[in-house]
Amino acid sequence: MATKGYCVKCKKKVDIKNPKESKTKKGTKIAKGKCPKCDTTVCRMGGLQ
Repeated sequence: MATKGYCVKCKKKVDIKNPKESKTKKGTKIAKGKCPKCDTTVCRMGGLQ
């Protein structure tokens, strides 16, 4: 199953390209990658799922 996130440039949910799990300054897990259409950074709270 691909990790989905919201692209603010395309204004819709997309599959995150090359997702990596990291943490915010407060320690919350996030999944971070690129939008496959416009190559904008896409983040998703909760880590990889």
